[in-house]
Amino acid sequence: MNITDVATDHVTITPSILYFGTPVVLLSTENEDGSANLAPMSSAWALGQVVVLGLGAEGQTGHNLAVRPDLVINLPEPGQWAAVERLAPLTGRNPVPEHKQGAFRFEPGKFAAAGLRAEPSDLVRPPRVAGCPIQLESRAVRVRPNVSGDFLIVEARVLRVHADPRLVVPGTQHIDPALWSPLIYNFRHYFGLGAELGHSFRSQTPRR
Repeated sequence: MNITDVATDHVTITPSILYFGTPVVLLSTENEDGSANLAPMSSAWALGQVVVLGLGAEGQTGHNLAVRPDLVINLPEPGQWAAVERLAPLTGRNPVPEHKQGAFRFEPGKFAAAGLRAEPSDLVRPPRVAGCPIQLESRAVRVRPNVSGDFLIVEARVLRVHADPRLVVPGTQHIDPALWSPLIYNFRHYFGLGAELGHSFRSQTPRR
C-alpha cells in the first residue's frame, strides 16, 4: 500500500534538518598550500549552466572559494555512499571550528581517507574525483552569506562537464536518465533512485 493511499490528517512537526531527498555532491577545492580539499554536501541545485550550493560558513570549502573560486562538483553514484560517509566527519579546517569540535576531526588528506582517487581537471586547478560518473568543472562567480549568516550561498558557473560514456545517449549530448542514478541524501540516510515513473513534457530523452 502506498503512503498516499492512506487518508489521514497532517501533524505539525519541527524537524532538526530538512534534507528531504537531495543529491549528494563532492566538492573539490584548492587549499592555500595548493593541496586539494574534498567535502561532501547535499544542498546543490542547477539553473541552466549555474549550480547553486549551500555551504557551512565556517568550512574549508567556503574559505577556499572566497579567494580561489575554482572547484569541481563531483556527483557520486549510490555505490559510493560509504566513501561519502567516510568524508562526513572530516574537516579541512585547522583548528577545527568550535561548532564542529567533538564530532569532526581535522584531516588534510581527504582523498586518501575516503578511499578516493584524484584525477586532473582540464580548466580548473582542483582535481576531479575519479570514479564519480559525472564531474562538473566550475568557477564560483558569487559567494555570499545567507539570511541567517550561518551558511554561504555559492553560485558556480559550469565550465566543462565530464560524463561516463556509458551514461550518454549515443550520438547526443544527453545523459540517459534511465542509466544515471544519483546518490540521494534523504533525512540523513543514503538512497539511489527507484524505477522510472514517467517523464516531463520537456524531456529530450523520452521512452516509450
